[in-house]
Amino acid sequence: MRKFIVILLLLVFILTSVAALFGQTKISPLNIKERTLKNGLRVVSLQDNASPTVAIHVWYDVGGKNDPEGRSGFAHMFEHMMFKSTKNMPNEKMDRLTEDVGGFNNASTADDFTNYYEVVPSNYLETLLWAESDRMVNLNVDETNFASEREVVKEEFRQSVLAQPYGRLYEFINSLSFQTHPYKRGVIGNLDELSAATTKDANEFYKLFYRPDNAVLIVVGDFEQAQFDAWTNKYFGRIASIKTKIPRVTVSEPERIAEKRFLQTAPNVPFPAVAITYFAPTSKSADAPALRIAETILSGGESSRLYQELVYKQQIAQEASFNADIRVDKGLLYFLSIASEGKSAAELEKSLLSELNKIQNSLVTANELQKAKNQLIARKLRELETNDGKAIAIERAVAFQGDPKTVNTDIQKLQAVTASDVQRVMKKYFTDKNRMVIYYQQEVGVNSK
Repeated sequence: MRKFIVILLLLVFILTSVAALFGQTKISPLNIKERTLKNGLRVVSLQDNASPTVAIHVWYDVGGKNDPEGRSGFAHMFEHMMFKSTKNMPNEKMDRLTEDVGGFNNASTADDFTNYYEVVPSNYLETLLWAESDRMVNLNVDETNFASEREVVKEEFRQSVLAQPYGRLYEFINSLSFQTHPYKRGVIGNLDELSAATTKDANEFYKLFYRPDNAVLIVVGDFEQAQFDAWTNKYFGRIASIKTKIPRVTVSEPERIAEKRFLQTAPNVPFPAVAITYFAPTSKSADAPALRIAETILSGGESSRLYQELVYKQQIAQEASFNADIRVDKGLLYFLSIASEGKSAAELEKSLLSELNKIQNSLVTANELQKAKNQLIARKLRELETNDGKAIAIERAVAFQGDPKTVNTDIQKLQAVTASDVQRVMKKYFTDKNRMVIYYQQEVGVNSK
């Protein structure tokens, strides 16, 4: 018994110490430099000579929401196209320029943006700046490259959406939640619309969105500022300004005035599932940090509220999560759960709403609040340990706040969240009239495999 008490006291001491440590965590602000070239390219840089590497990110203000009407999946398809040949580079040259020198590259497409990035030894910085500037304006959008990557994207849709038991559910979450905003279209695209697209469509998209005044170059790592500025001027500064107006999304999603409910079916769904969505504020909202804290309390690992209640105690769910999908425009806050054998979507909904009521009607505990802050702050601190992590954080600040220097206030905003803030945002956004419910289950008359 004495040994147990000693261990318990030790654990209390450790948790208290960790809480105190993160409660007063202060890091030196990143010394970010920013300038804009005459052609409109924003250049953001952070010199850090701690390791002989450099991270190069090129962020484009074009995502799934910018896909032309009837051409969903174009932003995602160009994520693939940008690794094909240019006027000066053969197919897959970006791989050779990075992987062959011990580095790596990748890209991703979101609803609001597309980003491309490389991490290489710092003596290859000039080469990668040239390569990124080349594919910004000299990409070969020809029939061969277009047809090849269109088939790759279509196969990705088949594998990630059609072949997965719950792949369609994630598509329904967007398509049913949004009625007018282009967020209703999946970033990955639509098979029929991709099949109908032409090389002419692709060229028009490329010329509209892949241009210096629609991009931000972010470089972090081992370089000399004057030399970097000179290289940037040399390779990106020579790109001509474009006068064509960039089309922007101006439509607003109307507020919900009453709860909506849907029953959706699909083949090969072994267990029922439920999704409950609510509209979220925009990424610049002051409520975003409190919603991130709530997300972690409800769904941050196996000790979270949803896992403990639905999976461990009630044993009605295999999975139970809450996601704060905060975007540039109005995003989504949603619960998602997959039933255990013999359990129903209705049972899942009842338990999820019960957990929602608890966090709305009672303050989260001090320990829960501090634990969530610790998790989120530790994640941010780990991210800032590498050049690529710093570049990702800066890129996220550009994408969601419009200002790279807001990366320096992320931790303070999390630290400032109170239990009352969490309760307030959970009451504010999670109203009955702002709710949309999807029951998802096996198609009638179709056997699961």
